[in-house]
This record gives sequence, C-alpha cells and structure tokens, in this order.
Amino acid sequence: MQVESSIQIASRVMNIFMKMKRSPPPFRDSIAGTLLFCYALAAHAIAAEAWLPSVVEIPAGAFIAGSDSEERELAYRLDEAAYGGPVTREQHWYEAELPRRQVQTTAYAITMTPITNRQYAAFIATTQHRPPAVDRASWASYALNHPYQSTRRFAWKARRPPAGREEHPVVLVSLADALAYTAWLSRRTGQVWRLPTELEWEKAARGEDGRYFPWGNEFDPARLNSHDAGPYDTTAVGRYGAGASPYGLLDGAGQVYQWTASAAGPGRAIVKGGSWDDSGCGVCRPAARHSRPTGIRHILIGFRLVREK
Repeated sequence: MQVESSIQIASRVMNIFMKMKRSPPPFRDSIAGTLLFCYALAAHAIAAEAWLPSVVEIPAGAFIAGSDSEERELAYRLDEAAYGGPVTREQHWYEAELPRRQVQTTAYAITMTPITNRQYAAFIATTQHRPPAVDRASWASYALNHPYQSTRRFAWKARRPPAGREEHPVVLVSLADALAYTAWLSRRTGQVWRLPTELEWEKAARGEDGRYFPWGNEFDPARLNSHDAGPYDTTAVGRYGAGASPYGLLDGAGQVYQWTASAAGPGRAIVKGGSWDDSGCGVCRPAARHSRPTGIRHILIGFRLVREK
C-alpha cells in the first residue's frame, strides 16, 4: 500500500476544501470546519517532517562484515589509479580493517541519510548548544591539509545554517555535539536514538552479502559524492539514489564521514563512509575503518543515528 506524505495529504485536503466553497451552504458549512482541522493537522505534520529524520529498517540476523585481502587489494588499486601512486598502500590504510566474517545483529532502524543542517537547526533553535563552527586556532591545531578558509562555507552564522545548504549534511560537529543532538531528539520524540556502532553502520550500508560498496562490487563514481566525479563539496542528502544500499540507506559511500559509537583508542572514535574529498574511494567502502579524535570539528565529518526498536 502506498502511504501519502503529509504534504500530499495537506494538498489534497485543501483542494477538497476549495471545491466545497462552491457547494450549497448547508453541505459546505457542515464539513468546512472538519476539513480545515484536517488541513491544520497535516500542516503540523509537515513542520514535524522538517526536523524528524526518516529511517530505514534493518532486520535482525547475520551479515558479512569486514574485508579480506582480495577486497583490500581492490581498494589499493582504486586509490593508485586515482592518486597516481601507492600512497594509501604505503601508509597501510586498510590493514586495520576487521576480518571478513559473519556477524549477527538485532533489528534496528537507522536514518536514511546523514543528519542535515535543517534537522540539526531545530536542535540549535531550542537549546543553548553551540552551532557548527570552528575557530582558526582550533583548525590549525588539527594539522589538516585543508586551509582554514575552506571551513567558511560550512560554518553557521547567527545560529543558522549557511543559506542554500539546509539539506546538506551537517558538519563541523564533534562526537559530543552529535551525542547532544541524539539526547535532544530522544527527549523530543520519546524514542531512543543513539549513534550506530561500527558494525550496525556497516550492515546498513552494505547489506547481508558482503558486497564491497553499497550497490555491489564494482566502483562507480556516478553513484556517490566523491572527488572522482562530484562537485568537491557536500550536496543535498539523498541525491545519489543509485548508490542506495540493499536496505535503502543513502549516502553510505562518499558525501561525509560519519561518527559511530565505536571507540578507536583513547579519545578517538571510528568514522565510516568516506567523503566528497576522497578519490578512488577505497576508503568509501563500508568495510573501511578510519578514526578521528572525538573533539575534532571537521568539514568532512557528520553523523547519522540509530533508532532502537
């Protein structure tokens, strides 16, 4: 059965109401109030949809997690073709990946896309939490390749997201920022939201069969936002529908790295997914593992959430 969105329902109710205005008064007046009440409810639901993340359902059961030497070799070759040399191979980027094996999970729901600026803005508007931004000194302390000026297009001003980027994934958020949003969303909805574990994230992004990418084993730059064929910037979430996972998860490869609840040593956490800045995208595979200091506010890192069943 097809379920209509709140926008579709509101539009349909208003169309009926406009037709009723041409009806005889007794009939018109008897239902006008009811229709307007329905329209108000639908309009309220539309407003809710702007801040409430959509989810996809992940069933309980086994999936193939991790990688083997064959998959890692493919990743190194992709990177070598993109970068013109064995940079990632020499730095052993993929040697810390978990071994390929079958893992069991319980059922859960996970946000279809990374959390957007619009969704995060509802949290900022109703709390005193600091908006996404980074100062020059902090950025310099990270010792990253990107100049400070590259952060400006992502930074919020007057507690509002950059114009035109409302549907882009929120970035410049630390792990603590993501956890604060999670706690706020749990309070507001009465449901339990949290960051996914590394393995929960991986299952949602690759499905059960151990495929190398969300869509299969062949890398296709048209299916994700990476530096291979993307705009070298974030895009609106969900734009790369052909890159969906078997469960319908979007932006599981490229776009932005995403915080997980899995630690990677003192003061560090695993991030997954790759980003718009990556080429070749061996690192965009769901099995790839990358870690960052939990306090970093990076232009390449956002997050998505699990909703417990």
